Amino acid sequence: MLISIEEGRRRVLEAVRPLAAERVALADARGRVLAEDVTSAIDVPPFDSSAMDGYALVAGPARQLALAGESRAGHPHEPELEQGTAVRISTGAAVPRGATAVIPVERTIETDGRVEVEETAEGANIRRAGEDMRAGDVVLARGTLLGPAELGVAASVGRAELECARRPRVSLLVTGDELVEPGHPLGPGQIYSSNGFALAGQITAAGAELVRRASVPDSAEATHAAIEQALFRADVLIASGGVSIGPHDHVKGALRELGVEERFWGVSLRPGKPTWFGTRADVLAFGLPGNPVSAMVTFQLFVRPALAALQGADPAAARARATLDEAVERNPKREQAVRVRLTHADDGLHALTTGEQGSHMLTSMLGADGLALVAAGDGEVAAGERVEVLLL
Repeated sequence: MLISIEEGRRRVLEAVRPLAAERVALADARGRVLAEDVTSAIDVPPFDSSAMDGYALVAGPARQLALAGESRAGHPHEPELEQGTAVRISTGAAVPRGATAVIPVERTIETDGRVEVEETAEGANIRRAGEDMRAGDVVLARGTLLGPAELGVAASVGRAELECARRPRVSLLVTGDELVEPGHPLGPGQIYSSNGFALAGQITAAGAELVRRASVPDSAEATHAAIEQALFRADVLIASGGVSIGPHDHVKGALRELGVEERFWGVSLRPGKPTWFGTRADVLAFGLPGNPVSAMVTFQLFVRPALAALQGADPAAARARATLDEAVERNPKREQAVRVRLTHADDGLHALTTGEQGSHMLTSMLGADGLALVAAGDGEVAAGERVEVLLL
């Protein structure tokens, strides 16, 4: 019996056991998922600093002041500022004790060791200590995907290492006698193997480690041997092709023989109906269709959430509502994942299909920003109607 997309995702996530954490050098942590809350041990900035190049002084009316020194980044002016004096100061430099404002250099005239200043308000152009982050604040939460901004924040509070979830190890098997690696000539009835490269790209983009990619011929013995080896090394096994009911489809049988418990086979989905999922202990096994688009779509719908959950990240992909700019035919029996390009307008997102939507048309993934989820039914979803979109 076919199950819904949401039921398939629920069964996948129900089987996930998050991976252990490990220490990762900050320089190597981009794309990793935090396994701890990061708390600041210091105020950021750690001292009152200047927001401008100019002069630190006591706020007050226009007047002439004697120059008493300089404060520049990394080299603060140590003495307390005295009444009637000012200190040259650079952006980011520490404000001297006793100074209550900074006046920009363009509002001053300096001559012979003195500086004429305009009227200056209390606190002007001073960045206060702790204005960005306070000591004791949680600045990055467990489960955060670490990008450039997050690495910058971690560095700003002095963290050289972070506790991150271990990357899931993924073995990828692509089945089919007809498949040839790019760079080799094609024989009769052969095609170039695209799934191995498209899925490998999706795996690494999801933060996982691809430990094996192999092509497997359409024989029961070869399929059994390849899956047995892949299960030994991986947290996640992905087999593309060989999951239907044809005489040369051996993946499901091999998985069962090797003790992988079936959690579902068959989703009410176009493209991607013959998707298979099972588990052996904590290892997750996915049998994805062999058609190129079906493989990429079902990866997004089922494998990507699992890889996120294994790392302690939020498995719920971002979703939005979009207005269709063209009609889409419904499938009478199955929900569709239609590849769409998205544009922004005054009334929100608009979606336009990427063209021909056949499961063999890999070009339909080019430029796709999302998967529009179209419910089964008769007729069409008319242009101008709003649909749910899974953002890629």
